[in-house]
Formats: sequence, structure tokens, C-alpha cells
Amino acid sequence: MLKPLHHSALAFFLAFLTTFTLAQGVNTGLAVVELKTGIYRIQAELADTPQARQTGLMNRSAMPTDAGMLFVFDQKATHCFWMSNTKIPLAIAFLADDGKIVNIEEMQAETLNNHCPKAPVRYALEMNQRWFSQRAIGPGSVIQGLPRK
Repeated sequence: MLKPLHHSALAFFLAFLTTFTLAQGVNTGLAVVELKTGIYRIQAELADTPQARQTGLMNRSAMPTDAGMLFVFDQKATHCFWMSNTKIPLAIAFLADDGKIVNIEEMQAETLNNHCPKAPVRYALEMNQRWFSQRAIGPGSVIQGLPRK
């Protein structure tokens, strides 16, 4: 006979399962790429289609610490972002083609404020809010491992 799980064990298991599936892109079917900056590794879901870019991280309630979403556009432009239907606060780094961070914006959940790059870019990396600042990563820092189109 199986013993019932304690609430804390069940909560831990559900948190682990959520973290694992988000990090692996299982819930979305999106490819996951590994990016690096300094000593930090990032597991980023790849949003490189119009549908994936439009959906982004909408309707998710959590994201693992070193997970994120990398937006890849076909053309350099001033691609602006907002947080409609996005339940978790995020930070976004706008990246030049060589991976250098152009600027970083902190974004509040469920808002419609525009967050734009200071120069035309093809890449944007969303992470949990303050992820970059807590690691002293700022404009000029380089994100390695960007896919080439």
C-alpha cells in the first residue's frame, strides 16, 4: 500500500516538475539553446517564429532561475516589448549581433508599457526580473551562443 505524500513533498515535486518542463521547453515545444555570459549559463527557449515571438512568456506563473527566452528576429529593428498577459515580472536585454548587451529594461507583470532597445537589434533575452542586475551584468556585457540566422 502506498503512503500518502505530505503536502510539502507534493509541493516540492510539483515545483520540480514545473521547473524541469519549463527548462526543457516541454510545455511549449520550443527548442532550448544554452547561452553563456561570464560564469553564468542560461537555458533559453528559442522564440524565432512569429507565433513564438507573439506568445513569448505569456500565461506562465514561474520560470526557473537560470532559464529565459531568446527572441530572434529576421531583421534588425527597434523591436519593442510589453507585458500583456505575462504574469511574472521580467528583465529584458536587447542584444547586438555580436551578443553585446545594448540596454536592459526591467518589466512589471501585466503592464502595457513599451520597452524598446536603444539601437536596432535582432535579439532580445528575457529573464526573471533583476537577473542581470543581481549578477552585475549590464550594457556592454556579452551573451555568447546566439544562434545565427
